[in-house]
Amino acid sequence: MVYYFTSTATEPAATIYMGKDKYENEELIKHGWPEDVWFHVDKLSSAHVYVRLGDGGEWDSMPGALVDDLAQLCKANSIEGNKKSNVTVIYTPWDNLVKRGDMAVGQVSFKNSRRVRRVCVAARENAVVNRLNKTRREDPSPELLQMRMDRDKRERNVRKRAANAQRAEERRAAEQRRSDKDARDYARVFADAKKEAPGADDDIFAADSSDGGLGAHASDFDDFM
Repeated sequence: MVYYFTSTATEPAATIYMGKDKYENEELIKHGWPEDVWFHVDKLSSAHVYVRLGDGGEWDSMPGALVDDLAQLCKANSIEGNKKSNVTVIYTPWDNLVKRGDMAVGQVSFKNSRRVRRVCVAARENAVVNRLNKTRREDPSPELLQMRMDRDKRERNVRKRAANAQRAEERRAAEQRRSDKDARDYARVFADAKKEAPGADDDIFAADSSDGGLGAHASDFDDFM
């Protein structure tokens, strides 16, 4: 079972999700997305809460209102943390999580501790928790692996289209360079030929206007008038 929530603290709204129990958390850890950010109450048992950022979203510059929503949801879903004041919630990108075979179910560590942020939750804010709970929807048997595979396929297609577009632009630029070079070469050949035979153009036009040109046969045309 996976629970999904919608946070309207940002525009557009953000999708939040968490597992029903520690076994579901294992699946979420395994099949998370690079766009996901993981939240958990520090040093206490709690739900593993994730937010899926949209295009261009940066985990370490999320709006404060969104971080507050996630921290409140973590605190509310911690049996011990929900009763305490000044609870610390930690968060990090999904791809910074480490899961080793010798760890307990639901337990994780971090690849890089410098990529972990902390936020203090002074007290539970029922208005925030209630707002989020009103958006909750359940997926009893989510196809997490298939969802991840579909996501990766979409990303590959986007990259493929971008690469094709780049190659097409490179071909167009190369063709333009060749065309420009051909034009320069033609101009250079024409200029060299003119240097070798100066006045050639003038001679051609002079011939057209001389008595040996059209004017020499003017009487021939007069015969048909």
